[in-house]
Amino acid sequence: MSIDWVQQLRDDCRGRVIESGDPDYDDARHVFYGGFDRRPTAIVKVADADDVARVVTLAAETGVELAVRSGGHSVAGHSVIDGGLVLDLSGMKAIEIDPAGRTAWAEPGMTAFEYTTAVATHGLATGFGDTGSVGIGGITLGGGVGYLVRKHGLTIDDLLAADVVTAEGKLLRTDAETEPDLFWAIRGGGGNFGVATRFQYRLHPLQTVTGGMLLLPATPDVIASFLTEAESAPDELSTIANVMPAPPMPFVPEEHHGKPSVMALISYAGDPDEGERVLAPFRGLAKPLADMVRTMPYPEIYPPEDPSYRPVAAARTMFVDSVDRSVAETILEYIQASSAQMAVTQLRVLGGALARVPSDATAFAHRGSRIMTNVAALYDPATTPDPTEHEAWVAKLSDKLRQSDEGAYVGFLGDEGQERVRAAYPGSTWDRLREVKAAYDPSNLFRGNQNIPPAET
Repeated sequence: MSIDWVQQLRDDCRGRVIESGDPDYDDARHVFYGGFDRRPTAIVKVADADDVARVVTLAAETGVELAVRSGGHSVAGHSVIDGGLVLDLSGMKAIEIDPAGRTAWAEPGMTAFEYTTAVATHGLATGFGDTGSVGIGGITLGGGVGYLVRKHGLTIDDLLAADVVTAEGKLLRTDAETEPDLFWAIRGGGGNFGVATRFQYRLHPLQTVTGGMLLLPATPDVIASFLTEAESAPDELSTIANVMPAPPMPFVPEEHHGKPSVMALISYAGDPDEGERVLAPFRGLAKPLADMVRTMPYPEIYPPEDPSYRPVAAARTMFVDSVDRSVAETILEYIQASSAQMAVTQLRVLGGALARVPSDATAFAHRGSRIMTNVAALYDPATTPDPTEHEAWVAKLSDKLRQSDEGAYVGFLGDEGQERVRAAYPGSTWDRLREVKAAYDPSNLFRGNQNIPPAET
């Protein structure tokens, strides 16, 4: 392949162009998840929207494969590519906060923690996910399920507008009145329609939350009862229940290391005293092995992260209708039988504000889904070069858990094929997305993602 286009990028872009041989090439090509050792021809750390437009235009003109990354947390590894060009947004971190109007414009290179910390100085918040290092670009376009999901809905439910560079290299403003079809599509349709260079979010008053980690011994009754309590709790409470072996951490009594546990991540976005009352039934399910729940400033809900941690896992995302004692028994049976470094089934009760949005209002159509479930087997590729056993374990447990809801959340999809992408966009959502794709990216330039092909014309 000719490398003339790399020199053109150097000439045209304000941002830095990185190639193999540059001192920071390996750092620039690494992504959050391990297992992806891809070597792009060039990585452009764009400086602004004009740079983005130049890169997109060059990719369209030359046919070079394009990957777009914000925080590099794509489960499928779409943030990096072998050969080709990576458009890296991580340097675009500008934010403009309007405390009186309760809105903020933010660039996609910001992480959830950076954005949350910035707006918290005004006692305000927008909900993202449960990991502080995730880039706001990817999580916003995919939907955004996190610690405020039942109180304020998905991240896209607080998205008011966006600036998007289309496949033609044009910078468009899109909102409910301007380019409304594009605005509908980017709220859940991922990066299929362009590169978002700025987002305008709604802000909510939020000084503190009562939250943190609650570790309980896992039995079928504890698991089922936890889900029942979470579903009946007020909307202020959002929970993530991880059924897994208790980790060998200092705060866990040694005699419980490796034994089945429910590692619950909890966030109550309301009055602290009322939060303690709401959390009492969870603490009463069993004697906690560890209780780190406290009232804290909202940004502290994101725990510190080890930047060298790059997990590798076989995983599957899905929705289930309910988790009763029988389902809980199945989960425990499989967790205890796994040979993985860490086997986990994650259960996120939905509902609340998320469910009050019409299913056709955005490209995220799973408004009636009740429990998001992620099954994962983490392993060390150095000692497990063949993950077949772990992939089979994930597939079998997922099949056992499957109920009437056949959907999938695009933000947690791995590289699982077109059928699974289709499951993320049920019914007429898929057809409408393909029409929007045909209007804004008919040549499918933006295909390094959970791809939605353009409708045939």
